[in-house]
Parts: sequence; C-alpha cells; structure tokens
Amino acid sequence: MQDILQRFLFEHAPIRGEIVHLDATWRAVLERHDYPPVLRDVLGELMAACALLSATLKFEGAITLQMLGSGPVKLVVVECSAAHTMRATAKWSGELASSALKDLLGDGRCAITLVPEDGKQGYQGVVALEGRSVAQILEHYMMNSEQIETRLHLACDGRRAAGLLLQKLPQRARREADETDDWERVTQLAATVAPRELLALPAREILRRLYHEEDLRVFAPRTVSFLCACSRERVAGMLRMLGQTEVESILQERGAIDVSCEFCNSKYRFDSVDAAQALAAEHLMPPGTTRH
Repeated sequence: MQDILQRFLFEHAPIRGEIVHLDATWRAVLERHDYPPVLRDVLGELMAACALLSATLKFEGAITLQMLGSGPVKLVVVECSAAHTMRATAKWSGELASSALKDLLGDGRCAITLVPEDGKQGYQGVVALEGRSVAQILEHYMMNSEQIETRLHLACDGRRAAGLLLQKLPQRARREADETDDWERVTQLAATVAPRELLALPAREILRRLYHEEDLRVFAPRTVSFLCACSRERVAGMLRMLGQTEVESILQERGAIDVSCEFCNSKYRFDSVDAAQALAAEHLMPPGTTRH
C-alpha cells in the first residue's frame, strides 16, 4: 500500500471526505526515535489526522498540530506542508504506564497553526484538550474553533497509520432536515469501519464497503512523504538570531555548538570558525532580505 491521500465528495449531499494511508512516511518517523507503544499510537493517529486536515485547506504553507500536556507526555507535534510532506516528534518523561490519553497528557491544550510560505502572518487556534481520543479532541477543536462539523476515524500500529475524515459543508439551497439526514447516515456508516480495516484496506475498497449505495465523486490520489525542513543554513540563521555575544559565550563554555533536530535527529556542529562564518553571513545578505 502506498502513502496517499484520497479525496471524495458526495454528489447529492454537502459532505466531503478524505482517506489517508501512511506507510513509509510513518516508518521514517519511527526509525528516528524509539517511542513507547502507547505514545507511538498517539503520534501516529495525530500524523494521520494532520494529513487529513491539511488536505481540506487551500493555502501554500504548513499546518502544525500540537497537543501540549501537563502529564508524562509533554508535547506531541506533527507538521504537514502544502506539498504533503510530513514530520513529527513527541516529548515525554518517565514510564508511560497508562494508555488512556487523559492520563498521558493530563490537563493541556490542542493548537493548530497555519504558517504561510510567503512570510505573511500565520494563524493559530487553541482549545482545551477535551475528549478521550485524538479523534475526539480534534473534532471538538474543529467544531468550537472553526465551526465545522467533522468526524475522524484514526488507526495506527508499528507499520502503518491511517485515517478517515468527513466534513459537513454549508449548502443553503437544501433543506436543513435533508442535510441532517445525510450527515447522520454518512457518519453512522463511517462508524462501522474497524481500525484493522482502515489500516489494511485500500482507500477505494473502504469507500466501496461503506458507501456502495451512495453517489460518490472520487478524485485522483495525492502522494504523502516524509521530509524534514531542518538544514545547516537554518541552524546558522538561529545563531544569527542569538547574536554574537551569546554565540561566543556558548563557544567559550563548550568549545562548539551542537544542535540536534528533534524531528529527524540530524546533528549539526558549529565550531568557532563555522560560527564566525554564520554570523558574518548576516552582513552579506542583500538589503530587504527576510530571515526565517
């Protein structure tokens, strides 16, 4: 099975949907960090959800999903670009004895951030962590922050993450009662899909089993892949933001500046010569250049 996003629309109901399968993309994340199984499943489900939500947006940039907690799991974060490249990471402390999401995260918040590629101001929505699963938390977010009725079905194991999204679209030409009936029928059918089916079956087979009596428009699938945005130049930019005094202080104390990417585990080392070159590059940038 490939890493794909599969979009579909109901021809006679104001409802859209997406199915995602993450195979190599998910395994690329697991190869870089050794996550406890319970945290692995949360991270995989959030990756599937982030891919699904990114597919509903029309903008050039990246969407970031974060769950920040007060429990043993401090942070779970996933990023997906407009080109459907993804990366993810999580932070935790101690043993994760419970598999209950509330026990893992404690009190916290869910944030969704949109970062445009053109450098314009982004957008962030934040809500409390309400729900017993990743799907319920994000459904709560979409309803309370975006006023969009959304249903998510997510699944994950050590080899694959997958998900199904449904969203109710506004359509004033139809009677409200008709739209409610459509939404209830479609979401009730979606609720019958088992996690093992989401993980094992191709997207078109899932649609056939759930909605063989519905009139669907199914679009060409889009590819998803793992890609980390870190680079040596980005780290150099970070050093320029710290400033010469701070950089020289770190070099005097440690002899070199070592930076590890929390997403892909890539290592970057800057000795005194490297740091001097990075700081000097600031003066070589053409006027009006924006640093990111």
